[in-house]
Amino acid sequence: MGDTFGGSGGGCCPPMDLFRSEPMQLVQLIIPIESAHHTISYLGDLALIQFKDLNVEKSPFQRTYAAQIKKCAEMARKLRFLKEQMSKAGISSSGKTMMRVDIDVDDLEIKLGELEAELVEINANGEKLQRAYSELAEYKLVLHKSGEFFYSARSSATAQQREIEARSISEESVDTPLLLEQEMSTDPAKQVKLGFLAGLVPREKSMAFERILFRATRGNVFLRQSAVEEPVTDPVSGEKIEKNVFVVFYSGEKVKNKILKICDAFGANRYSFPEDLGKQAQMITEVSGRLSELKTTIDVGLLHRGNLLQTIGDQFEHWNLLVRKEKSIYHTLNMLSIDVTKKCLVAEGWSPTFATKQIQDALQRASFDSNSQVGAIFQVLHTMESPPTYFRTNKFTSAFQEIVDAYGVAKYQEANPGVFTIVTFPFLFAVMFGDWGHGICLLLATLFFIIREKKLSNQKLGDITEMTFGGRYVIMMMALFSIYTGLIYNEFFSVPFELFGPSAYACRDLSCRDASTAGLIKVRRTYPLGVDPVWHGTRSELPFLNSLKMKMSILLGVAQMNLGIILSYFNAKFFQNSINIWFQFVPQMIFLNSLFGYLSVLIIMKWCTGSQADLYHIMIYMFLSPTDDLGENQLFIGQKTAQIVLLLLALVAVPWMLLPKPFLLKKQHEERHQSQSYIPLQSTEDTFQLDTSHDSHDHEEFEFGEVFVHQLIHTIEFVLGAVSNTASYLRLWALSLAHSELSSVFYEKVLLLAWGFNNVIILIVGIIVFICATVGVLLVMETLSAFLHALRLHWVEFQNKFYEGDGYKFCPFTFTLLGEEDDY
Repeated sequence: MGDTFGGSGGGCCPPMDLFRSEPMQLVQLIIPIESAHHTISYLGDLALIQFKDLNVEKSPFQRTYAAQIKKCAEMARKLRFLKEQMSKAGISSSGKTMMRVDIDVDDLEIKLGELEAELVEINANGEKLQRAYSELAEYKLVLHKSGEFFYSARSSATAQQREIEARSISEESVDTPLLLEQEMSTDPAKQVKLGFLAGLVPREKSMAFERILFRATRGNVFLRQSAVEEPVTDPVSGEKIEKNVFVVFYSGEKVKNKILKICDAFGANRYSFPEDLGKQAQMITEVSGRLSELKTTIDVGLLHRGNLLQTIGDQFEHWNLLVRKEKSIYHTLNMLSIDVTKKCLVAEGWSPTFATKQIQDALQRASFDSNSQVGAIFQVLHTMESPPTYFRTNKFTSAFQEIVDAYGVAKYQEANPGVFTIVTFPFLFAVMFGDWGHGICLLLATLFFIIREKKLSNQKLGDITEMTFGGRYVIMMMALFSIYTGLIYNEFFSVPFELFGPSAYACRDLSCRDASTAGLIKVRRTYPLGVDPVWHGTRSELPFLNSLKMKMSILLGVAQMNLGIILSYFNAKFFQNSINIWFQFVPQMIFLNSLFGYLSVLIIMKWCTGSQADLYHIMIYMFLSPTDDLGENQLFIGQKTAQIVLLLLALVAVPWMLLPKPFLLKKQHEERHQSQSYIPLQSTEDTFQLDTSHDSHDHEEFEFGEVFVHQLIHTIEFVLGAVSNTASYLRLWALSLAHSELSSVFYEKVLLLAWGFNNVIILIVGIIVFICATVGVLLVMETLSAFLHALRLHWVEFQNKFYEGDGYKFCPFTFTLLGEEDDY
């Protein structure tokens, strides 16, 4: 929708697009069912019609195309599944499809089903193979570690046996033969047969595992554990876990059952282990062979899966957009009402009047492409409904329009403050921010976004960065105006420069710079642009700049408020509302300018004449004692008479605003109601009933009490607002002074102080602190502060003079807004 200026409406001179919203029309489309899909698709590409929901009373499941939407939702689910699989594999969907293949939605549904089934099968097989591989890897570890344990145990037992035999031969003890005889005479049948279990247990559970085994068997087990050096992939969870290989010896079936239950509870994986060394070696060889085979099979499966996902990734964006587009088309079709013959659909919607030809062309093209024998019918409906508001903006004007829309969307075809905001908003910001050094920094920062806007517009940015990027042209204008006002204030990081020539003043003696400006004498012509640099650093700098900026703030505020009231006149003239012209615009202009317009004239006269008149005294005693002589505060002849006349005009303007309008509205309503009651009766009884009910409804709408109270509130708000709003513009002076003083403090107390030490390290630290303070406080916090204050001045002080902002935005059916997060 971001079109350029110069409307495509009729006439030799197109209207100013942003001052009034585009003329809108309510259109009705009667579309044959066979061409409905093509028609909605082409209208979505056109993005110039906002459809009305003609099936509000129906639930989503009762609508005509509920089945198609369900099908699209299922396809979207399959696409989400494919995207999850791609993200797990580290494959991103390609934004630019290398080989774009046009595919029908029905074919896509079949293809997505096949791909999902294939991927589910590949994943299931891959999980089985991976589990088998992990189990074999654990089995191999158990064989190695347990084999080492049994080998060391046998070796130590053999050595112990040899030691006993050697000792029995060497020692001639009386007990020894008896013991040997006792051992030899033991019945082999009575010897206890020990069983054992081997496996792996998570290392973090190994101590608890050992304690539970000991307690459950009352110490009748023998447990050996050996730590595995590297983490092991668990066959069940698929995660890498540090584990210990354990071998537990037991006696008896009951103990074995207890041990098995404890192993299951602790997630210990058990594996069979042969006692024979030969069988152990054979098992290790077999397991190693199977592991290599499984590894090859898994690698082949992963390669196939990767190739399949890469193929999906190349087409994913195209498929995703196609499904979303299809879903949005059917959602829109569900807003249309079906004809009783069930052969055509009836649509209603708002469109700009300049789009009539484009919509008709799209309807003809849809009928032709769908081979429909009957074309769609386009007709304009007459309605009393308030149309939506549509401004054609481009990438430069859209951000300024968003500032206005954040306050409220303009009523249909009322004067749009966005036109003036393009200039006044950055200018008022710059009045508070004025420093051409800081302005250059802001300009360089925003030029980065403007130069790289094509690249950045396609990237996903953070919240703050995205907001800054969206307002890049606003910031650019703010920076340019800040450079201009900085040149007027003659401040470059608070340092004055003689850019446009030497100062007009010179010191009369050596002490004049520190004393006051009384020691300065004018030796040259006036400094051509902005504040003379000699003012900076003198004792009179603050009083002089305060006086200048305060008076300038009042002049700017009165000018902008007058502009707002003048725009209310253009609104009333456009809507042919003479009551608002004579009983709102005229008294408001008189009241504001009798007081604050007069003050602005006095300020300019004082500047021009160099008078020493006290403007505070003049304005206060204009109310307290208007008949007293002005004395030395008189600026022009007849000033006292002029003040009395202006004061009387201001007093007359208040009842002028308050009283006539409610009575005139009541009279206007009664006349309209009376004229409607004399309309001839219609031929049918239904129409008569409809008209009478409409009349009674109109008659009940007007409540004189409510209208009078509303007008009273409006009058009080304007009278008090004239004072408070003018005072509110003094924030321009306050923030400008704060910005200047902060900048001066950072320069003098950080940079110059560091320079005075004649030490390179201190100077570097001082420069770093100065840069951080300038960027953090002046370029970030002060920018945000001045932005918010300029926003308030526009929303409250300027727009409340004429802007109702109770409209609603034109939201056409379009495919350009189908983002990834959209959920239809």
